Amino acid sequence: MTQADTPPHTDFRITGWHALAYIVAFFAVVIGVDVSFAVIAYRTHPGEVSVTPYEDGLLYDRQIAQMRAQERLGWEAGAQARPHGVRVLVRDRAGRPLPGLAIVGKLERPATETGRLTPRFVETAPGRYDAVLAGVSGAWDLTAQARDRSGHAFQLERRLTWP
Repeated sequence: MTQADTPPHTDFRITGWHALAYIVAFFAVVIGVDVSFAVIAYRTHPGEVSVTPYEDGLLYDRQIAQMRAQERLGWEAGAQARPHGVRVLVRDRAGRPLPGLAIVGKLERPATETGRLTPRFVETAPGRYDAVLAGVSGAWDLTAQARDRSGHAFQLERRLTWP
C-alpha cells in the first residue's frame, strides 16, 4: 500500500459524550417544536366553548327537568309547513286534541342567525294552531312552547321545509 492509498488519520472519535449531546439536542428540538405548536394552538383557540359554563350547566339542568315534566304530561305535538304559514297540532296522552293552549314560537334558519321570524299562533280548531307567514321558503327550525291555563308547558322543536 502506498501513502496515497491510506486514509488520512484524524483524531476525532465519537464518544459517549458526543452521543449524549446528540440525543439531548434531538429531544430539545422535538420539545421546542411541541411547545411552540401548543402555544400557537392555545393562542388561536384556548378551548373555551362558553364564556359562562356554570350558568350553561344550570340552564341544561332546567331543560332536563322541563323534559321530564313534559314526559309526565304525555302530550304529543307535531308541526306542518303549510303554503302560507305553519300549523301546530297538540294532543293529550289519549290522542285527543288539546284546546285552549297559548303557543309562542320562533322560526330560525338552520345555518344562520339572520331572518328570525316570530309567528303568532291562533287556535283554528280544537288542538290545531295556525300562524300565517308570507314569503317563507326553504328550511326553517321551529321552536315553540305550548302552555295551558294551569301552567303546564310543552316544548316543540321541528325542522320545517317550504318549497
